[in-house]
Amino acid sequence: MTEEAPGFEGLFYEDANKEVTKKLDEAGALLKLSFITHSYPHDWRSKKPVIYRATAQWFASINSFRNELLDAIRNTKFTPTWGETRLYNMVRDRGDWCISRQRVWGVPIPVFYAENGEAIITDETISNVSRLFREHGSNIWFERDAKDLLPEGFEHAGSPNGIFTKETDIMDVWFDSGSTHQGVLVERDDLVYPADLYLEGSDQYRGWFNSSLTTSVAINGISPYKGLLSHGFTLDGEGRKMSKSLGNVIVPAKVMNQLGADILRLWVSSVDYTADVRVSDSNFKQVSEVYRKIRNTLRFLHGNVSDFNPSTDRVAFEDMRPIDQYVNVKLQDLIKEVLKSYENYEFAGVYHAVNNFCTGDLSSFYLDIAKDVVYIEGADHPHRRAMQTVMYDSLLALLKLLTPIIPHTTDEMWAFLEHVEEESVQLTDMPQAEELGELATTLRERFAKLMLVRDDVLKALEEARNAKVIGKSLEAKVTVALPEKMTGVFAAEDIDFAQFFIVSNFVEGKDGEMSTDALKLDAATVLVEKADGEKCDRCWTISETVGNDTEHPELCSRCADVVKKYYS
Repeated sequence: MTEEAPGFEGLFYEDANKEVTKKLDEAGALLKLSFITHSYPHDWRSKKPVIYRATAQWFASINSFRNELLDAIRNTKFTPTWGETRLYNMVRDRGDWCISRQRVWGVPIPVFYAENGEAIITDETISNVSRLFREHGSNIWFERDAKDLLPEGFEHAGSPNGIFTKETDIMDVWFDSGSTHQGVLVERDDLVYPADLYLEGSDQYRGWFNSSLTTSVAINGISPYKGLLSHGFTLDGEGRKMSKSLGNVIVPAKVMNQLGADILRLWVSSVDYTADVRVSDSNFKQVSEVYRKIRNTLRFLHGNVSDFNPSTDRVAFEDMRPIDQYVNVKLQDLIKEVLKSYENYEFAGVYHAVNNFCTGDLSSFYLDIAKDVVYIEGADHPHRRAMQTVMYDSLLALLKLLTPIIPHTTDEMWAFLEHVEEESVQLTDMPQAEELGELATTLRERFAKLMLVRDDVLKALEEARNAKVIGKSLEAKVTVALPEKMTGVFAAEDIDFAQFFIVSNFVEGKDGEMSTDALKLDAATVLVEKADGEKCDRCWTISETVGNDTEHPELCSRCADVVKKYYS
């Protein structure tokens, strides 16, 4: 207690409570005495109770431009969208801004006091202090006396003796950070004001987002940002806040040392960052598996275009087989989806789209089929070159699309590409999707049905494998019958369906005439039998042509032709 409380000077405030109560009782002014247990503010670090005391402060009023602040908020793009309501309500209900703090460090409040206690804050004094700060830094306020900070020869009616003192309070730190648009954007010729985006944690609606908006609108009449993005916080696996005292902190540096920075970055892209996110070692293990699949896909693509020169070996879209055209369409769809996700800061959309394309469209489908072409056909066979064209385009697109998320991986692989001009993938632009018109729609519709049939064939092959009818799928002959609603799926001869289903022999059956051993599944009826013939040592298919070539009796006729043409 201070001398402002006569009779209680020097008492600790908790001890004073009892003495004040006694005094009230002696004066007959104590109406009632009771004890109440209630919530009380405590310092977050020391965990000790805090007492509030009213003292003189500096305030900045926002009343005169509150409507301009609200208009600026309406014209800002928010991610997530609920951020607009949160910031709008804060500004709408906000009182004056207390900009002073009583601390021993920070940016000083540039106010002087005359001998009579009058505050001095004029254009002349502010300009002089600004000049000194620009030349020497803000610490000069603490290093020099007031008279040395004022303009030379400065006089004031309140100081007849020419004695001045300076303010000891510092600026609210949110005023400091809220002014960065001036020091970062306005001061630098190579940056644009306002910024495209401000991003920070969701606690900054009350902090940096708010103070930046206030200072920018106050001096320039516009928001310092075109868009705001806020994210949640990382919690431990049980949903608790991470803290050293609980021992549940996951240190990013440790994760990077163990798994690599790209795993950490990929995990961040996989979650809904707009809300608080739980994280544990198991999360990183799951993402590591996805990363491994993506990396292996990139390696497979790269390994199979080693003899492909895009300037001389490229096959035009219209000259490709439907299966190659279809995967090309899927690639263009991926590019559109990923670019849209990036535009909207939906990084989880990028993560899932790329993962689905790599594992679904490529690894378990196209690249599996491609082995029978890229490995087996002659180097310049049109089917092989067509597949390499799709692989090469897919590789370059994936590297560019993934660079914002896993830049170390993409830059590493880019260094091994032979037919690119840029030294780093970082120096390239994002790929742009090609518009393939009605043909793309036709291909999507056709392959939507074919993929349903393929799923059924894979199920039947698995059943046959479990029943020991076959071992690998290339040992099989499949007969597939389709219901009336699927009529026409096998009509065209532009697809090698044995290759499509990765079997040695394919026969189109008739619905209702299939063997009783056939499996009736969702989209097709499928009969799996052992293929007739011998295994080719080169392509591993079972063929009745193995042994027909006297020069290469261990090969099927297709492989024998390729070997004689390219290796004899």
